[in-house]
Amino acid sequence: MNLVAMMSMDGVAWRGFGYTILILHFVFVCHFLLLQPLVSASDAEAGNAAELFERASQSIKLKRYSDALDDLNAAIEADPFLSEAYIRRASILRQLCRYDESEKSYKKFLELKPGHLTADKELSQLHQAQNALDTALTLLDSGDYAKSLEYVDKVVLVFSPACSEAKLLRVKLLLAVKDYSSVISEAGYILKEDENNLEALLLRGRAYYYLADHDVATKHYQKGLRLDPEHSQLKKAYFGLKNLLKKTKNADDNASKGKLRVSVEDYRAALALDPDHLAHNVHLHLGLCKVLVKLGRGKDAITSCNEALNINEELLEALVQRGEAKLIVEDWEGAVEDLKSAAEKSPQDMSIREALMKAEKALKMSKRRDWYKILGVSKTASVSEIKRAYKKLALQWHPDKNVDNREEAEAKFRDIAAAYEVLGDDDKRSRYDRGEDIEDMGMGGGGGGNPFSGGGQQFSFQFDGGFPGGGFDGGFPGGGFQFHF
Repeated sequence: MNLVAMMSMDGVAWRGFGYTILILHFVFVCHFLLLQPLVSASDAEAGNAAELFERASQSIKLKRYSDALDDLNAAIEADPFLSEAYIRRASILRQLCRYDESEKSYKKFLELKPGHLTADKELSQLHQAQNALDTALTLLDSGDYAKSLEYVDKVVLVFSPACSEAKLLRVKLLLAVKDYSSVISEAGYILKEDENNLEALLLRGRAYYYLADHDVATKHYQKGLRLDPEHSQLKKAYFGLKNLLKKTKNADDNASKGKLRVSVEDYRAALALDPDHLAHNVHLHLGLCKVLVKLGRGKDAITSCNEALNINEELLEALVQRGEAKLIVEDWEGAVEDLKSAAEKSPQDMSIREALMKAEKALKMSKRRDWYKILGVSKTASVSEIKRAYKKLALQWHPDKNVDNREEAEAKFRDIAAAYEVLGDDDKRSRYDRGEDIEDMGMGGGGGGNPFSGGGQQFSFQFDGGFPGGGFDGGFPGGGFQFHF
């Protein structure tokens, strides 16, 4: 009985032990089946994060920053403790001048790696670049373009070389300081990265415009307007250029048709459109000067030619036209100076040499006695007008009637006599008008005899019919009268 009981108890024990083994086995299997995928997923995520980080590194080398950021964001999501992904992301964002995002990423990295020297240094550079960009924008608004450009070049683009905003700002500043060639090249680099960048198209078009390459400028404006027909600045630039070219053509056409006064107004209207467009305006100023010379408006012509020469001091035609304008205002020496300079620049141009000879002759003539001025008559005065003026002045300045100022009267009397001797003779007057040198022409300054020089010299004034009313002290004899000094 006892043996049977003992055997029964042993069977129960063994069954209990078997159940225990079975349960433990079941638990182990369940543990394996349920937890292993989690472990595998964790390992896979860690491996995936490393793979994403490596791919991002390759994209950075190729300057494909957008792809690199996508991979780094994915890597951080897969492994939030992947510190290198944070600092790499922060660096890219800094270079793109996405400063707020960059700063957050640097701070997250520093939470994982406190006191990291490289991260601290780059964060400081971020703040320098951000402050420099703000300062550059302020200087742009105030008109200090050179200083603004210095901040962009020496700080912003050093720490944020991939910053599109800073690159476009630099192009704007280069345009403002009139470095048009640099604008074309720098905007060209931006358009290589993004051929549809409207602001780069506008800025590059403006550079070509200010270089007077209007066809290329128009193509840039048109491409931008095809992308955005309502872009206000592109529309303004495009239609402004069309208007300028139209007014310029009208001015040139009217000048060639002889409609000179209308042409003057057209040139001035074209010049008013854009005073800063020097490369084009130099030709407008020259065209206006030429028309004003034809109109005989010497003073205005000189002003227009000066404007052209201020823009381009080597503009030969403007120098010639200014010389012609100076002849109109009787600035003989100035005319000779301009035309001589032009002749030296273009020694084979016979038209310039002819103009110079004309100016030199006018200068020489200007230094002679002006007999017309002495008699108070115009250069077109008739013989009778000259004779009347002579009689009147001879009576007025006769030395015997000017006892109190005899010396002055004698000098005036000599000049009047010399003037009449030239202008009262048709042959001498013609030669005088042609500018010929006639050494024995006239008296006084003309080289003739001096009736008042002492030694009893005589000069005979011939008055047809004598002076009316008996003349001086009993009258002049009708045939002639001799004064003895």
